[in-house]
Amino acid sequence: MHITFSRILLAIFFTVAGILHFVFPDKYSAIMPPWMGWHRELVFISGVFEIAGGLGILLPVTLRAAGIGLILLSSAVLPANVQMLLDAHAAGKAWWWQAILLLRLPLQALLIVWIWKASQPRRYS
Repeated sequence: MHITFSRILLAIFFTVAGILHFVFPDKYSAIMPPWMGWHRELVFISGVFEIAGGLGILLPVTLRAAGIGLILLSSAVLPANVQMLLDAHAAGKAWWWQAILLLRLPLQALLIVWIWKASQPRRYS
């Protein structure tokens, strides 16, 4: 099985995103909803899973599990994405920034579709 360009892009995207959780943990903690506890710990845990999923999407033996894991992780971060939008609105941020954050919500669904398609093994005869 060869590695597709799509899987390489996903690997780079999630691996870099995961590393950024360790470089800027306070930035990620700040966007988490107040009702969630253990902000810093969850930032580090999600960073580990992003890196693992990003690397796992490249290996045939872990491809399916990595895809499922990245889909679950992408779904789990939805509350933080919503919180970013709520915080931007409450702070009176620029309309265009609020529009970007609003657009990000349905783009999360497209990201999940991309992960699903990229994580399906391809058979070549």
